[in-house]
Amino acid sequence: MIYKNIIDKYYTHDNELKKLLIRHSADVAEKALEIVHRHPELGADANFVKEAAMLHDIGIFTTDAKGIYCFGSDPYILHGINGGRILRNEGLEDLARVCERHTGTGITKEQIIKRNLPMPLADYSPETIEEQIVCYADKFFSKSHPERRRTVEQTAKSLEKFGKESVERFNKWAAMFE
Repeated sequence: MIYKNIIDKYYTHDNELKKLLIRHSADVAEKALEIVHRHPELGADANFVKEAAMLHDIGIFTTDAKGIYCFGSDPYILHGINGGRILRNEGLEDLARVCERHTGTGITKEQIIKRNLPMPLADYSPETIEEQIVCYADKFFSKSHPERRRTVEQTAKSLEKFGKESVERFNKWAAMFE
């Protein structure tokens, strides 16, 4: 299991942030694996999905989100990009792509421009079925409230602030995965 070594390498102390990361990632992995097992027709790689779910937020420590014990300097929206950089440096290109593509329901170049987001101009939309499953599963869990698991309806509602396109993509996934 690659994820244990990577988490331990970048989160060297057993502190609140590491506990939160592991709890959140395990919740996402459980939801994602439920989808994989319920839908074998999708052909998703269960081992990859577990690794990806456990590492999708590896970059949070680089960001400034004090409410979830992150004391880095970058805006939180960059946690996926930073996580992708970390995993690419470890030689894990496919896992890096999951990190970069799990924020919201994915972020397009047009959204970056329209919202003036502080991130490199590229398309960060989930493409592979594994990327889509991890992105979808992640939306049910908040690191701010790790004890909660949102319903499909609550999750769709929480995505409204990102625009109609995000809600539509989430609802498409809900129809495929639930």
